[in-house]
Amino acid sequence: MTTAISRPWEHVVVTGGAGFVGSHLCTALLDTGAAVTCVDDLSTGRPENVTPLLERPGFTLVRANVAEELPVDRRPDLVLHFASPASPADYLRLPLHTMETGSLGTRNALRLAQDSEARFVLASTSEVYGDPRQNPQDERYWGNVNPVGPRSVYDEAKRFGEALTTAHAETHGTDTCIVRLFNTYGPRMRGHDGRAVPTFVRQALAGEPLTVTGDGHQTRSLCYVDDTVAGVLAAAAHGMRGPVNIGNPAEITMLELARLVVRLSGSASEIRYIERPVDDPAVRCPDITLARDKLGWEPRVDAEEGLRRTLAWFRAEAGH
Repeated sequence: MTTAISRPWEHVVVTGGAGFVGSHLCTALLDTGAAVTCVDDLSTGRPENVTPLLERPGFTLVRANVAEELPVDRRPDLVLHFASPASPADYLRLPLHTMETGSLGTRNALRLAQDSEARFVLASTSEVYGDPRQNPQDERYWGNVNPVGPRSVYDEAKRFGEALTTAHAETHGTDTCIVRLFNTYGPRMRGHDGRAVPTFVRQALAGEPLTVTGDGHQTRSLCYVDDTVAGVLAAAAHGMRGPVNIGNPAEITMLELARLVVRLSGSASEIRYIERPVDDPAVRCPDITLARDKLGWEPRVDAEEGLRRTLAWFRAEAGH
């Protein structure tokens, strides 16, 4: 059960705040009474994700590329650096932008935190583990990453971001934390972003075949977005440097996931097998011992409940 760990943040800057996870973070922080500045260039974020927040006191939307500038007028006491293309469809379309956001964008966000004497949280990813030879993956595992493969622009941008964050903390004493997010899903995902859950949901609701890559036996661990947000805010409040895994340790194959989406949606869709992408990890499952022990955090929403909520949101968006 997730244990709430709170800190009375006054002003929080969320880079990538119009994105999927970022927009949920903005909402959760506003609910605690914090003022929130969302910085996003909207290259992959959706304005619709934060439109309802524009009417709320304390919320500000700034359109900017964090790799070029981070124009924030008011000093924050927390900086959440979540800016980055995160889906394969996005980072393969925007390879240089992805790397610049992970390097120059991280540098700019760190400088803002340092100058403001603010807490800094880097959104890293389970992709730093690559195609792992250890399962489940704990934070001591160094990973198995192809530095020149098609996924490298995202994987190496995040690995560099971790190294830069660590060096900043050691050199300048910046109060930093690294969270490694595993596969997160839920409302506000884009149906065509290339990730498994929104792809399967979109296909099932349209009555199309669900496209499972390879033989479908590769695994992922799916964490509902509300649980991910709770884990991130717990790590921010705790004061730990990390890295710390935030994810759901319940492993599921892609074929099992596809069949579950079909069942929950009531769809008549069939399964169609397609070619598996290059360097697609065979397994992905977090060891969350550190998060449990240090943060008192673990996910509460199981896959069936989370998918029901996600399906309901997609249905509402489609107007049926």
